[in-house]
Amino acid sequence: MRYTTFGRTGLRVSELVLGAMTFGEQGGVGAPLDECRRILDVYAEAGGNMVDTAINYRGGASEEILGELLAGRRDRFVVATKYTVSRDPGDPNGGGNHRKNLRLSLEISLRRLHTDHIDVYWVHIWDRHTPIEETMRALDDLVRQGKVRYIGNSNFPAWRIAEAEYVARAMNVGRFVSCQDEYSLVVRDIEKDLLPAATEYKLGLLPFFPLASGLLTGKYKRGEAAPDDTRFGKVARLRDRYVTPRNEDIVEKLQAYAKAHGHTMLELAFSWLAARPQVASVIAGATRVEQVEQNVKAIGWTLTAEEIAEIDAITK
Repeated sequence: MRYTTFGRTGLRVSELVLGAMTFGEQGGVGAPLDECRRILDVYAEAGGNMVDTAINYRGGASEEILGELLAGRRDRFVVATKYTVSRDPGDPNGGGNHRKNLRLSLEISLRRLHTDHIDVYWVHIWDRHTPIEETMRALDDLVRQGKVRYIGNSNFPAWRIAEAEYVARAMNVGRFVSCQDEYSLVVRDIEKDLLPAATEYKLGLLPFFPLASGLLTGKYKRGEAAPDDTRFGKVARLRDRYVTPRNEDIVEKLQAYAKAHGHTMLELAFSWLAARPQVASVIAGATRVEQVEQNVKAIGWTLTAEEIAEIDAITK
């Protein structure tokens, strides 16, 4: 596993981040505790050192399982979690980016993860009701108290990232060092404005859904119904979002390209993302050990400039 520095920090992170959204069986397809342990062990043995979760994943089970699995080796990992999504649907202040929810959410995450600090704390979603000044000051307080090491944002529009940057500078508080958003060979919307913003402010991008929820594995065939045991078979809204004539055309061309170059669709999808200059690491979850092994192998293919240009031409 190769490593890169995290945004404009000196923190070293592996090029593949283990997404823990699949840790736990609550609410759909996920992995039981014993399989999660094997997944984390295989990831660590391959050199992986960053795990990403959130307060709301699996109703909190993701953080709880991860906390149990990190016992005795917590400092070996860069642990990242998120807040914003409601921790208590019955409480009008149970969600959002305001100071009250931030402090309560962090304390819950710290208890679940059995740690006294979070390495990277993400603002999960843009909250139009909370002034960005309140959020940035509250996050800075936590960094100064040692409960959080670095801060980042997820699912923010580019203009909100720019606003947060200049507000933080004006207030002389900590700035975001990283961002998360969906990015893949078939979902390239963020290249219009978010990627330029990440470049301008030296934010390390962590793309999620690198395989477009499974479309880029190549296991779905044009004109055939998705198997019942797959994500597209279980979740109609995902199938309707990703399985479009445009995307099917792209996948067919990518399959031909990967075959001609002696590689798999996974290798193509992961290596293309890893080659993007704004990408710090790629987030990928797994429900089975075999998937982790495949993902680790896939990201190891280093593309040439000519190959990147050819793939861009297929997918742009």
